[in-house]
Amino acid sequence: MIEKKLVDHLNKIHIVFLFLFVLNTYAQKIEKIEPPFWWAGMHQTELQILCYGNNIAAYDVKIPNAKLLNLRKTENPNYLFINIDTEGLEPGMLQLDFYKDGRKLESQNFELKNRKENSRYRKGFDSSDVMYLLMPDRFANGNPKNDSHPELVEKLNRAQQGGRHGGDIQGIIDHVDYLKEMGVTALWSTPLLENKEPIYSYHTYAQSDFYKIDPRFGTNQDYCDLAIKLHQNDMKLVMDYVTNHWGSKHWMIKDLPTKDWIHYWENGEKGFQRSSYRMSTQFDLNASTYDTKACENGWFDTSMPDMNQSNPLLLQYIKQNAIWWIEYADLDGLRVDTYSYNDKWAIAEWTKAIMDEYPNFNIVGEVWMHQTAQNAYWQKDSPIGAIESFNSYCPSVMDFTLNDVIPSMFNEDEMHWNNGLFKAYMNFANDFLYADTNNLLVFLGNHDMTRINEHFKGDLKKYKLALSLILTIRGIPQLYYADEIGMRGDKANGDGDLRKDFPGGWKGDDHNAFTASGRSEQEAAYFDFTKTLLNWRKENPVIHTGKTLHFVPLDNVYVYFRYNDSENVMVILNNSLKPHSLDWNRYHEGIRNFTEGKEIITNKNITVGNKLIIGPKTPKIIYLTK
Repeated sequence: MIEKKLVDHLNKIHIVFLFLFVLNTYAQKIEKIEPPFWWAGMHQTELQILCYGNNIAAYDVKIPNAKLLNLRKTENPNYLFINIDTEGLEPGMLQLDFYKDGRKLESQNFELKNRKENSRYRKGFDSSDVMYLLMPDRFANGNPKNDSHPELVEKLNRAQQGGRHGGDIQGIIDHVDYLKEMGVTALWSTPLLENKEPIYSYHTYAQSDFYKIDPRFGTNQDYCDLAIKLHQNDMKLVMDYVTNHWGSKHWMIKDLPTKDWIHYWENGEKGFQRSSYRMSTQFDLNASTYDTKACENGWFDTSMPDMNQSNPLLLQYIKQNAIWWIEYADLDGLRVDTYSYNDKWAIAEWTKAIMDEYPNFNIVGEVWMHQTAQNAYWQKDSPIGAIESFNSYCPSVMDFTLNDVIPSMFNEDEMHWNNGLFKAYMNFANDFLYADTNNLLVFLGNHDMTRINEHFKGDLKKYKLALSLILTIRGIPQLYYADEIGMRGDKANGDGDLRKDFPGGWKGDDHNAFTASGRSEQEAAYFDFTKTLLNWRKENPVIHTGKTLHFVPLDNVYVYFRYNDSENVMVILNNSLKPHSLDWNRYHEGIRNFTEGKEIITNKNITVGNKLIIGPKTPKIIYLTK
C-alpha cells in the first residue's frame, strides 16, 4: 500500500513537471521574426534577424547552413538579435534552431529569395521626372470592402474631416492612366504602412508595423501590383519612409527591446517631451547641448515616439527594413519624412547603407528649413557640411526656400527692390551653396501647407506662372494631387481642408474630375495647361540637365534660359499687371545664335528680334531654333 501511494505521488510529480515543461516550452515560442525573409546575393552580406517571443533570451541558436556571426541579447528577455553572414549563400531555406539547456525546442525556416535581375543597379527618380504626391486615403476608393478592418480601431467616416475616407491602393492603380495622360512620371504616396492609432490614422505617419501595408489600404501584394502597374507605364514609385518616429501602437513600442530604443524623457509624461523643432541646432557650432537634445530627442507628437537611431540594433533594423521594401516592392526612390530631426550621424549612416546597396537609387530628405545654406547642409557632398566633416549621403533635398516665396511673389503685382519675382531670382542666386542643383525637389505645395490655389484665390493666371517656373527651372518638379484641377484648401481650416477627396474617386461623387467629360470648365482649364507643360517637359532633356542663365528681373518680369550645347529654352514670366514688350538685345547673351522659336503654351512660331508682347500675369516658354 505504501509503495502504491509512493508511485502515485511520483506520477503526480512527473505530471506536474511535464506540465511545467510544456508550459515553459509554449511560453518561449517565437512569435515574430523580422525581416520575414531576405535575398541571396545582396551587396551587404551581414544580416540581423530580430526574433520576438516570451522569454526567448533563454534560447541559444544554431544555424546549420549559415555562419552565425553573433547573438545579441538585451535587457528585455523577449528579444534575440541573430546576426548571420549571407555571403556565398544560395537562394533557399535557412534553418534557425533554438536550444535551451542543450535540448532543441524549436526550429524556424528563414527564406533567402532570388533577387530580381539587375536589382542592385535600379535607376532612381531624377530631374527627368515629374513627381506626383497624393494621400491615398483621399485620392480614390478602388475597393470599398477594405474601408474598415476588424483589427484596427478607426473605421470609415467620410463625413469627418480628419477621419478615414476609404481611399486605397486599388484606387491609385485604377487611375494610373490619368497620371500618365497628365505627364506624371513618378508617384510619391504618403505612408501606406499599418497605423493602429484610434484617431487621425489616415495619414499613416504613426506606423505600427513596418513590414505590413495597412489593410484599409490593401495588402503587401497590392503595393507590389502598384509598382508593376507604374513600371508598365514607364513611371516610378517612391515610398514615403519615416525614420524619426514610430507610432505609439507599434508592437515594439509596447515592449521595448531596450529602454534607449526611443528617446525617453524622465521628466515627461509617459516619456514624452515635444520637440523644440529648432533644427538649426543640428549644425549650429554655437548651440548648447540642451537645445540640441530638445530638438533631436524631442517627440514630434504624443502619438509618435521619437526613435533613437544611435542605438545600433535599431539603426540596423531600419536600414534593413528600407532595403527590404526597395527589394520587395521594386521601388525607385524614398522620400524620408522629417529627415533633419534624426540623429544626423546615424541617419547619414542609414542613407549611405541604402545608397551603397543601390548606387543609382535616389532618396529625397524632407528638410523644412528657410535658409538656403541650412537646406544645402543636408545634401550629399555639401561643401557646408564639409566644414565639420559631415556628409549626409542624401542625394536630394527639398527646395523649401523656393516654396517659401512662391505664394507671396506671384501675389505681388509690382516689383520694388526685393519683392515680386526678385525673390525667385535670389533663390537661384544662392545655388552655389548646393552640391547638386539638379537633384533638388521643387514644388508648389504638399499635404502640410495651404494649397497653392488657395494662396492665389483661384486665379488661374497665377497658377500658370508658378507651374511654368517649377517645370522649367533646375531640379525635380513635384505636384500635389488635385492642384492640377484647381483644388483649394486652407491650413487655417484644419489639415482635412488641404486633403480633400479627389472628385470622382468615390462612387456617387457629384462629378468625376479624372475624366475630360467630368471636369468643370475651370477644372479643365487647370488640367489642360498642366498636361501640356508636363508632356512637353518629359520630351526635352535640356530642361532636365541643362544649365541655367538668368537675368535680374525688371518691372516684375523674370527671364532665364535653360540650355546645353545644342538646345536652348527661353522662359519669360511677366508677373506684372501690365503687358511687357521684350527687349531682345538685353538677352542676347542667352539667345546666342538662335534665330527662331516655338512658343510651347500657344504653339505659335516666334522670330527673334521681332516685336514680342507678353501679356499681364502671363508666362512664355520658347524653344529656340536656328
